[in-house]
Amino acid sequence: MVAVEGIEPVVSPVHHLLDDGSFAITVPEAGPLAGIAVTAGSAGVQAVLEMTDYAPLPLREPVRSLVWIRGRLQHVPSDEVPALLDVIASENPDPALLQVNSSTHDQNDDNHTLMRLEIESVVVADATGAESVGLGALLQARPDPFCALESGWLQHMESAHRDVVERLATRLPMTLRQGRVRPLGLDRYGVQLRVENEHGDHDVRLPFPKPVDDITGLSQAIRILMGCPFLNGLRARRI
Repeated sequence: MVAVEGIEPVVSPVHHLLDDGSFAITVPEAGPLAGIAVTAGSAGVQAVLEMTDYAPLPLREPVRSLVWIRGRLQHVPSDEVPALLDVIASENPDPALLQVNSSTHDQNDDNHTLMRLEIESVVVADATGAESVGLGALLQARPDPFCALESGWLQHMESAHRDVVERLATRLPMTLRQGRVRPLGLDRYGVQLRVENEHGDHDVRLPFPKPVDDITGLSQAIRILMGCPFLNGLRARRI
């Protein structure tokens, strides 16, 4: 979602971090935001891009974290649009890119226009608080090795392995063991649990002993958190 002072925020189907430290985003071509950005020219207009991270499970509060990116929003000239679309598609072939109008003669109510947000500040917030992120750290960040499987893994653990959730819950502080414990997140650094009780929602991270990079390491790290003595799983005895 993109917000500019004086108008209603609009949904941005595409938001892609470029190598130069700016964000390529798309907004409805027929909306007021596109018109304001075009009128502002190279000076751009102050804007905030808000990105919401939703949990893959039906939780009482589905939002896990928020990211606010503040900067100056500029319209991408039509002659630069095709090349920039190719760059984005090579890294993230999002079907929403097909909505971008690369021709000034093709007018359609569903068309979106391409914008560039020159970053001035980035803030990440979750249940533990908010933290500013430098542009250098943002550019150096890489996808977590488990980002593609996280949703399916959490859904499977919730539906088929409540015993694992209950074992992990024994690692929670005593004050948080009353209520419904739900799997909330997974990354190379640990597992996150959400405790839902009458006093509200509480998010707790259970860190792994060390960061993990593959399925084998992930399996062992979870077994350690569960207190399982068989870190490599069970094997048939040789007689």
